[in-house]
Amino acid sequence: MRIDIISLFPQIASGALGESMIGRAQERGLVQIHSHNLRDWAQDKHRTTDDTPYGGGQGMVLKCEPVFAAVEALRTPEARVIYLSPGGTPLRHALAARLAAEHTHLILLCGHYEGLDQRAIDLLVHEEISIGDYVLTNGAIAAAVLTDAVVRLLPGVLGDAASSAEDSFATGLLEWPQYTRPVEFQGQRIPEILLSGNHAAILKWRQEQALQKTRLRRPDLLGEAAS
Repeated sequence: MRIDIISLFPQIASGALGESMIGRAQERGLVQIHSHNLRDWAQDKHRTTDDTPYGGGQGMVLKCEPVFAAVEALRTPEARVIYLSPGGTPLRHALAARLAAEHTHLILLCGHYEGLDQRAIDLLVHEEISIGDYVLTNGAIAAAVLTDAVVRLLPGVLGDAASSAEDSFATGLLEWPQYTRPVEFQGQRIPEILLSGNHAAILKWRQEQALQKTRLRRPDLLGEAAS
């Protein structure tokens, strides 16, 4: 997979994505991630990428021209153009899994200020995605989150292929509690079932714990699973 991130602050995304598993995935050639400065496609000597909104209001709006030039320069026949926006489809595990399975090239447009001229969205963007019900200072942070969520699902990125299948949300439930050594810490002992060696009983306990945790913290997920 190739991922191109277009932002006014490309270092935000490239810095975060150069570490840990995503950084190692790039080193191993499992994914190519490139962060680009939108100003490189500005069409005047001042490298202008934004202007005041028609109709008045606070803030600035990213202009069509540099966005179009950037996408056209990077686009391939397989490219899917995604705009990171608070008004987009909420990022869920299933969405990340779909992008990982169905696409080999993603172009991520990062909003900033008051966002992107609607004409660029209408003419270029295949889908808008939001990482949550809040507003960030710029979309490069959101692009890094989306990239991480997608790339970790690509074959070979995680050390154990089964890991992602047991993650929270992958099964429709939150993940069960996890424990490691020591057996006892500050008076708290791990559940005895985990020491039993009875794998069937452990699996049953984990499923029960996952269901209980989801019911307590995210009951909305249970409704989605039932529907």
